This record gives sequence, structure tokens and C-alpha cells, in this order.
Amino acid sequence: MKIQDLQNGDLIFVSSQSDIAEAIQRSTGWYNHVAIFFAGWIYHATSKRGVIKEPIDQFLQVDECYAVYACSDIDVKAVWKRAEQHLYKPYNNSFYPDTIGFYCSEYIAEILPIFETIPMQFGDEKEKIAPFWQQYYKELGLAVPLHQPGTNPSQLAQSEKLVYKGRLDD
Repeated sequence: MKIQDLQNGDLIFVSSQSDIAEAIQRSTGWYNHVAIFFAGWIYHATSKRGVIKEPIDQFLQVDECYAVYACSDIDVKAVWKRAEQHLYKPYNNSFYPDTIGFYCSEYIAEILPIFETIPMQFGDEKEKIAPFWQQYYKELGLAVPLHQPGTNPSQLAQSEKLVYKGRLDD
């Protein structure tokens, strides 16, 4: 699928290789980030800059894999308006519910309210809480929010309300 084939409201799911990306993927599934497309802009929550919009060419990175999904039963203008309302809010790096700001899938679920929350996971088949997350939360001075209600990119991608459009390869 090509960039010019993207339509307003398409969700772009990302699989990448950073330490936190790999920790998210080990705990939750294939994807570690999700964003939404509107008129050449990508709207998403980033750990460094909070909720932003940026041109798609700045969003795309060579070493990442992108999958595009659509939700045909949405009011695109209303979702776009909600996306704009949350711009520049801070990043929720604790992943705790009811915290000011958003992490990526929390932002998408807020502006596109078709997703359920699920109990958050921070481990894998071997351990309840992976060492990465133990250290991450130790540095934040917080307990790991294990089983707190939340979302993650892989969970959103599995929604029956989404249709896979293809891999973004340009």
C-alpha cells in the first residue's frame, strides 16, 4: 500500500526495534505504536513530545514496519475534531488510567471511542512483570500498573471493528 492510498481516519500500527518497543511487543503482541492519519498529517502521542501532529514523511522511519487498518463506520470529521482537541497534551508515561495526558493507544481510544479497555500486561509467558518494566517503574517511583484498565496497539488492531488494508511500504 502506498502513502497516497491512505484515507482520513486510517490507523497506522507500528512495529519497531527500540528497547521500549520490544518490551511492549513482548508483553502485548506485534505492534508497539499506533497513530491516525488525516489529510497528510499523522496524529499520535509520543513519549518525547506528547500528543502531536506531524507530516507523514516525518513520521515514517526506514527501519519500522507499518500496517494500515480502517474503521469504515466512523464519523471522520468528528474523530478529526477530537484528535485536534487533544493536541499538545502531555504523554502519559505511567500508563495509569485517569492520568493527565495520553499514551498512543489511549489517545486513539479516546478520539475513536470504539475500543474496550483490557487489563494491562507487563510480562510474557515466563514472567508476570518483565525486568524491563520492573526497572522502568522503579525509575518512575511507581508500582507497575499490572491489570489496571488500559489499551495497547496490538489489542486495538485485533478489534472486529477494524479492517486490515495492508502494509504501508512507501
